[in-house]
Amino acid sequence: MRKRPVDRGVAGAALLFAALGDPIRLRLVQRLSEGGPASISVLAERFQVTRQGVTKHLHVLAGAGVIDGHRQGRQHVWALNPNRLADARRQLEVISRRWDDALARLKLHVE
Repeated sequence: MRKRPVDRGVAGAALLFAALGDPIRLRLVQRLSEGGPASISVLAERFQVTRQGVTKHLHVLAGAGVIDGHRQGRQHVWALNPNRLADARRQLEVISRRWDDALARLKLHVE
């Protein structure tokens, strides 16, 4: 699969959180984080979705940089990209700090 540079700005964060915002994609990420790399057929066993449906979800996650895929014989194996999940954590920490700062300013203003 062709790799795209990952945008680490707001647009990249939006793409990342949109990819993680779907329940099936979030469960796929959870499965890959718990069980390690897996093929499409292994991943599709746990879902009430066709292999084609799972493949589409995997491509969305790959497009956001959350997972990486590679050929292993006849199978396409997918693995979690922990660096991209660390990006998500950092984005949430920035948002959290800004929220805390806004609440502190409001508190000062009210008092």
